[in-house]
Amino acid sequence: MIVNTITEAKSQLSALIARVMVGEEVIIKKAGKPVAVLRKIEPNIITRKAGALKGKIRMSEDFDILPDDIAAAFGIEKK
Repeated sequence: MIVNTITEAKSQLSALIARVMVGEEVIIKKAGKPVAVLRKIEPNIITRKAGALKGKIRMSEDFDILPDDIAAAFGIEKK
């Protein structure tokens, strides 16, 4: 559907939104040129699969060991 003026769009906003909710796209014009499009927002659902990165990520053996200067900044004594 094409709406020719912004004033027309303002006066019919509820009706336009009802049309958008059923899947219709509404184009709003100003001075004869399209300036906006109203369309329904579709949820962006991404399904995740547990374990998809298994075997692709490796942790270093010394991952949990802090360097001396950082440990000292946190007040951690090296044993």
